[in-house]
Amino acid sequence: MRSRSLLLVALATLLLHASASASASDDDLDYLIDNADDIPANDPDGWLQEGSPDDDDDDDDLFHHGQAQDHPIDETHVFLLSAANFSDFLASHRHVMVEFYAPWCAHCQALAPDYAAAAADLSPLAHQVALAKVDATEDTDLAQKYDVQGFPTILFFIDGVPKDYNGARTKEAIVSWVNKKLAPGVQNITTVDEAEKILTGEDKAILAVLDSLSGAHSDEIAAASRLEDAINFYQTSNPDVAKLFHLDPAAKRPSLVLLKKQEEEKLTFYDGPFKASAIADFVSANKLPLILLFVVANESSKFLPIFKEASKSFKGKLLFVFVERDNEEVGEPVANYFGITGQETTVLAYTGNEDARKFFLDGEISVENIKRFAEDFLEEKLTPFYKSEPVPESNEGDVKIVVGKNLDQIVLDESKDALLEIYAPWCGHCQELEPTYNKLGKHLRGIDSLVIAKMDGTANEHPRAKPDGFPTILFYPAGKKSFEPHASIPFKLKRLDLSATKTEKDQSTASTNLRGERSSGTNFKDEL
Repeated sequence: MRSRSLLLVALATLLLHASASASASDDDLDYLIDNADDIPANDPDGWLQEGSPDDDDDDDDLFHHGQAQDHPIDETHVFLLSAANFSDFLASHRHVMVEFYAPWCAHCQALAPDYAAAAADLSPLAHQVALAKVDATEDTDLAQKYDVQGFPTILFFIDGVPKDYNGARTKEAIVSWVNKKLAPGVQNITTVDEAEKILTGEDKAILAVLDSLSGAHSDEIAAASRLEDAINFYQTSNPDVAKLFHLDPAAKRPSLVLLKKQEEEKLTFYDGPFKASAIADFVSANKLPLILLFVVANESSKFLPIFKEASKSFKGKLLFVFVERDNEEVGEPVANYFGITGQETTVLAYTGNEDARKFFLDGEISVENIKRFAEDFLEEKLTPFYKSEPVPESNEGDVKIVVGKNLDQIVLDESKDALLEIYAPWCGHCQELEPTYNKLGKHLRGIDSLVIAKMDGTANEHPRAKPDGFPTILFYPAGKKSFEPHASIPFKLKRLDLSATKTEKDQSTASTNLRGERSSGTNFKDEL
């Protein structure tokens, strides 16, 4: 118990230092390809901030905290929400941006003036949108409900449905992003010529056929469009446009169809309730898993016909994608995203959903082998591939080096508590965290039942250690390793008493309250 209490206190102080997420892009492949030129190699999401670690090596710095704001912030236009008024507020406001914060969080403090300024800029649109915040250290149940795993977490609610805000933490970025969400998300199609341009020019699109281009049904389509950024939404009341999309103009309206140009079944018809969330779910469900062929340009003529022939058996089930891997603008970024190295022709299957599993085809690239591989992929008979560096020959440091191949032995050892940092070598926040994390390892090295470890998340993968960004810190309690990682636990973490950090007695008074049964892989992201 003493070691676990000591861990929680040291962990709490460490996490006050932990840095903002700089997650690698996990968007769909089409987004990655379309935006390959827009992702800086050293900062995929544009969330890195200026800053440098404290160079003082004194162990006392382990308990150092960021300073509060020097000047008062005018938060007149930011609504303070709690569990008591949260639901009613969402019910009375169609669009609400909510920041879940912790008072002690340095990143929340840095965001505060920009968030307040954004709220002020958007105040003339108060009838359309509101900016609010929730103290997640007080309303822990509310934070858990919305899977708040780091501070600050910003969600944008549209008719009560949350969507992550992953833009920059500046006034200008927030205002611009919100304005886009408020803009009409649906384009009107009034002529056949306009409809034909959609059919010939867009890979995916949604068309709703309505009695009127305004009103309740149009509002639902507009709301659905704001929940799905990767596809364009259109509406029409023209029966000739409906015919062009193979919709019966005499059929009961509203009706809706999804255009998928790259597939044999180019049109998928929707028969669910005409509600924004249901329509968004329909669009999301039609994002097919992928089979990708990676090949260099001078061998594409050899392998592409084989790939195309194999794909014919899986229309509407799988999306087959050809990637010219030596194309610097598109192919190389996609290959890097999937961890493809070298010049060997490769066939890869990718689930494309939250579990993001990858599978490689072994053996000769032939029509029959690809078809068998695709069938086994659909029937979930394949073993997923996870990247791993070689297991280190020596691993005696205070912070253990974990790779994909030894994570089971080091982190998932049921007899020990384990704390794992997943980092990226290029991540500025990871570099800033490293001295503090090393100090934690040094402080706790004498506890045999505890492991402090780190893993390069760009070179290693494991199904029980999935980063939500860099750095991500996961805690695996002893005896609980069978639980799914990333399962959050109710918590209440308050700022430590800075005047009392030295003695065990003072450490035990730090207000860290964990309620309920702990579960494996609790995700402490950013400053949480």
